[in-house]
Amino acid sequence: MIIFTKLHGNGNDFILIDEYDQEIIPEGKKSSFAERFCARCFGVGADGVLFLSRSKHANLRMRVFNPDGSEAEMCGNGIRCVVKYAIDAGYVRLGKVVVEAIAGDMKVEARKDTANQIWVKVDMGVPRFEFFDKELEGCRVSAVNTGVPHAVIFVDDLGVSIAQVAPKIRHHPVFPEGANVNFVKVGKNALEIRTYERGVEAETLSCGTGAAASAAVANKLGKIGDIVNVKTKGGILHASLKDDHVFLEGTAETVYEGIIRSF
Repeated sequence: MIIFTKLHGNGNDFILIDEYDQEIIPEGKKSSFAERFCARCFGVGADGVLFLSRSKHANLRMRVFNPDGSEAEMCGNGIRCVVKYAIDAGYVRLGKVVVEAIAGDMKVEARKDTANQIWVKVDMGVPRFEFFDKELEGCRVSAVNTGVPHAVIFVDDLGVSIAQVAPKIRHHPVFPEGANVNFVKVGKNALEIRTYERGVEAETLSCGTGAAASAAVANKLGKIGDIVNVKTKGGILHASLKDDHVFLEGTAETVYEGIIRSF
């Protein structure tokens, strides 16, 4: 019997497995677990599986597995869900938290607003810019890594057919590990984005690392200032840039708890 918790950050939804005290899913089965239970018609349904465990040097350790079984280096919405769960479980308190991820130790700060809702601000680190405004598959693409590799494409109209355009860029040879693909419309102190995520191989309602990547590139190119609201299909994220770092703040919600009786 496997107890799980379903959470989401801006509609980017996850199955969380609590391995803080003991391993629940054996290491060799974590990928197949994600493949099976992220399936929306035949499993629980999710954009990924979060495994929460202890860290030898940080407050928490997070691992993220995609629906195709691959493991992601980092997840901006997922880390907020992990911290929200850990606060509710009593593993950490509001305030400063450090979460170990493959991409590195992520510094996080959690607070509650007047409605008692938890907000989590993540230091996404210093973006690693690869190139700007390069033509790929008929699009002008900029590349940046904010924990995972991203392609950022500025558009005037977000009605683009993502399912047709994004996979060609996601699999382009200039991205040896693949890339998430973000289509970005610039407004006044605001960005609106749609993101196609590798590993999910589809558009998601929100992508935290994608929001950070889009804000970083837009700021670098002088399209926005240092503080910007990023509108995703799932809601608003607050991005800010300071001392070359990108900070991303948003909420996380617990949806329900459940039991998987056999795996």
